[in-house]
Amino acid sequence: MDENKKAEETAAEQAAAMQEEEASASAAEKKEEKKDKKADKKYKEELAKAEEECKKLKEALAEEKDKYLRLAAEYDNYRRRSQKEKDGIYADAVADTVKAFLPFFDNLERAGQYTEGDKVAEGLALMAKDTESLLAKLGIEKFGVKGESFDAAWHNAVMHEEDEAYGENEIIEVFQQGYRRGDKVIRFAVVKVAN
Repeated sequence: MDENKKAEETAAEQAAAMQEEEASASAAEKKEEKKDKKADKKYKEELAKAEEECKKLKEALAEEKDKYLRLAAEYDNYRRRSQKEKDGIYADAVADTVKAFLPFFDNLERAGQYTEGDKVAEGLALMAKDTESLLAKLGIEKFGVKGESFDAAWHNAVMHEEDEAYGENEIIEVFQQGYRRGDKVIRFAVVKVAN
């Protein structure tokens, strides 16, 4: 019986050890499961944060894209409007210039109707006077007068003459009158220069 008792005790000890081992394994499993749940929770939180950040970035990108499209449309409208204004300015400038010349053309037609020499001369004098006032209205002034000093920025010298009666670089003859508007030369004066 002793042997039976001993066998029972050993079996009981083994069963207790197995139970203890199972309990320990179960505790380890529970601990591991707890750890996994904790890691899962942390992962889900990080995923939620990442998804939220992704959503915010998508919204910001959509907003920037909208701004870009609006800016591109505004620029396109500006470009078209500027081109239209530019074309309009040119057309207005041409119309204003032609309008300023119309009285001159009217006087030219009237002068063409005269057959008497005195009337033709009177009409031509009137046209010359109208031309000067017309150019003055447009802000255009004549230059290149006999006696002026030669300036390469305004005059084009086509002839040169050595004559002690005139000063250095003095214009002694004007072949073609020069015209300018402010500092912009419309036509250079063609002149003959002394010395």
